[in-house]
Amino acid sequence: MRLNTTAFAISIALSSALYLPASLASSHREAPNITRMPTVDASDFYVFNSYETGREDYVTMIANYIPLQDAYGGPNYFAMDPDAVYSIHVDNTGDAMPDLSFNFKFNNNLVNNGMGVKLPIGPAGNQRMVAVPLKNVGGISADSQAALNFTEQYSVEVKQGNNSTTLSPSGGMLFTKPYDYVGNKTFGDAAAYQQYADQYIYSVNIPNCNFPARIFVGQRKDPFVVNLGETFDLVNYVPVEGDSSPGAGDGGGFPGGITQSAANDDLADKNVTAIAVEVHKTCVTGSGNSVIGAWTTASLPQARILNPNATFSKPAAAGGALVQVSRLSNPLVNELVIGLADKDKFNSSQPADDGQFADYVTHPTLPALLNILFRDAVNSTLGTNIADLAPSNFPRADLVAAFLTGVAGVNQLAMVTPSEMLRLNTAIPATPAEQQSAFGVAGDDLAGFPNGRRPGDDVVDIALRVVMGALCHDIPVAGTPTNLGFCNPEDAPVGNVPFTDGAPLNAQMFDQRFPYLLTPIAGSPN
Repeated sequence: MRLNTTAFAISIALSSALYLPASLASSHREAPNITRMPTVDASDFYVFNSYETGREDYVTMIANYIPLQDAYGGPNYFAMDPDAVYSIHVDNTGDAMPDLSFNFKFNNNLVNNGMGVKLPIGPAGNQRMVAVPLKNVGGISADSQAALNFTEQYSVEVKQGNNSTTLSPSGGMLFTKPYDYVGNKTFGDAAAYQQYADQYIYSVNIPNCNFPARIFVGQRKDPFVVNLGETFDLVNYVPVEGDSSPGAGDGGGFPGGITQSAANDDLADKNVTAIAVEVHKTCVTGSGNSVIGAWTTASLPQARILNPNATFSKPAAAGGALVQVSRLSNPLVNELVIGLADKDKFNSSQPADDGQFADYVTHPTLPALLNILFRDAVNSTLGTNIADLAPSNFPRADLVAAFLTGVAGVNQLAMVTPSEMLRLNTAIPATPAEQQSAFGVAGDDLAGFPNGRRPGDDVVDIALRVVMGALCHDIPVAGTPTNLGFCNPEDAPVGNVPFTDGAPLNAQMFDQRFPYLLTPIAGSPN
């Protein structure tokens, strides 16, 4: 069957996954320069229509930073960089420039006017007040934070065009980031920590918006699920579904293929720091159509001079113009799409300038690398003798259409500008968690990836299949096998193979309320 116009407008949303032909993992340590600055390294970005009961008219945006946090990584744990500006940007007109930005800036403080907690040490007559070495000196709960030696607060600036407004929480000028989950002796169990952290979910008023927004910043369990170590060890597994169906765990699929198992998730014991904002959809779409494009960035002052006599309050002096050092929208574009020589350039660039990276989309290297790495293994698994597993339709019109333009009627903004953003159609109703498909649009769930991205969307498996040519074969459109017209089945000899990293993911693995991501892993016991 060939595609009619209406079916095309729906099913082509799947091709947005082609932004991510390399999405084998989350954006952890994705470029040489950012590895030196983990506090400003964005690990994941999510944009989706809220599916918390009663919040269906809202849009949730979550930017995760400081990847690969070991929960026990004390005694200083994982504070944000006080010199940095962390931003979530929204384009609602299509010029690939921000129409709305939320800019977060953090400060770190010791209690007692910066002197910290001190204890009397020594006998009477020879006693000294000595500062303690720890960030907390006793138990912490939702009702008592007196034992905290260290606090972290932040300001939020909302920028709309040329107008900027600093948001204020009820009762103060600054918001508070909850202290990281250092362990059960400090906080009690996970429920107790969550009760403590929940008090730092703020309701705030945004200019030109008739509905209060919600904001939360704090440590969460890393929501990304991926076979990270073996993937980057030259794909050290046969990435073909070994089960009779995804997640069955029965090994009843392709002989030699990887079997779905939670043990394949290398991030199961890692935390991240999440910046989460929930805004009414009418306040993010502005005067544009119902589609928005969004991305997150982190910027640092251009100059940083180390203090040779460093103190807590002044370890360095920073100045000069802000320079963008991190950027993320769709996952892992920078890791495995952008060439090594251009990774730092991509992190410092703007979506409006993404035409400079077009060759990485029209002639992607990942399919060729995958062919080199596991052609023999896949042939053995499938019982085939395919000379080249990679799609042969060059230039990759399927990739170009999604990467440069978006899709009319689904995820295309009012004006088309070549750009790499995570696009969301706010007019498509959210799917309740229990009904969500981990395969998003490909699973007949239009509210999922690549129409935005929810925590439970398995972008790894979707992207693996797309990069190897899934869109050259028929895909279900309202249950009807349909060819999208980008390419032919013979252009992609393994485009209908269920590629996977073997690490299952679904919406039931997350909370069903803002900020959706789970309580972080405790630092102790571990």
